[in-house]
Amino acid sequence: MATGKQVPRIKLLLLSLFRLKSFYGYPSLVKRFSYKDIKKATGGFLRAIDNSGYQGGSYKAMFQDGFVAMVKEIDSSDEDDEFFYKEVQVLACLHHRHIVTLCGFSMGARRFLVFENMEKGSLKEHLSDPLRTPLNWRTRLHIAIGIAAAIEYLHFFCNPPIYRASISSSTIMLDEDMIPKISDISLSNGDEMSSCCISRECKGQECKDMIFRLGLVILELITGQSSDKGGVDLVQWIQEEKSPQSVHKMIDPDLGNNYDPKELKSLLNVARLCIRSVNMQSVYTTQILWFLQKKISVQHQSDVYQ
Repeated sequence: MATGKQVPRIKLLLLSLFRLKSFYGYPSLVKRFSYKDIKKATGGFLRAIDNSGYQGGSYKAMFQDGFVAMVKEIDSSDEDDEFFYKEVQVLACLHHRHIVTLCGFSMGARRFLVFENMEKGSLKEHLSDPLRTPLNWRTRLHIAIGIAAAIEYLHFFCNPPIYRASISSSTIMLDEDMIPKISDISLSNGDEMSSCCISRECKGQECKDMIFRLGLVILELITGQSSDKGGVDLVQWIQEEKSPQSVHKMIDPDLGNNYDPKELKSLLNVARLCIRSVNMQSVYTTQILWFLQKKISVQHQSDVYQ
């Protein structure tokens, strides 16, 4: 008979063999990798990815069968096997164009999550590395709308809602087609795998923090400036009454004049709303995405945010 400590391990083994049923979406197959496989695929953990916003180390992995992935180590100091099982189960059932797909996991003395490969690296690299081709205006709009859509999905289409996701240029990854994806989602100890009331209102602090961080990302897309250390300078600027008049001084020089002034104004309004959300009683996540979709004329929008 299995002991209490063995039960979560058995559940994870079954998870790697069978399809899950979950409140979070259609089930996925995930593979269990051995620690030996993970170590070999990451070159002894030497293929580090610059993903500083993540809770643990992040590595590019090339497995023996040719499978290329992004491997992230999970800090297991304060998590038991049952909680890790729950986290794997939730992540395996998230299905959205702008959220990285979980492909596998590894557990033991060290725990790892294996995600789809994100070929183009982080958004931060594209905004700060002078050796990379600058992002054009249309791509920046696609990124803003895509991440807003992912947040709406986590808040409104997951049951229960997910409010713990790191939203920053460091943790927004880009695939080979420059499609942005949130790469750092986790559970809080209070999250349960059961149905609960879903509201369109964002009232909790963790929820508001995600919206605030979206605002910072939008400001980074506009200015090209880093929002490290909480983006104090950017936050102060966007809240100034004269910020619309001084935007020409703040806009990313890499853009030159290749942007639509009306779209820029709308994007600034969304960023301002997101930044102010932390001091509001409630904010509607869907309202932010709707505003972006209505006010910014990105071609083939349905392809961007579905």
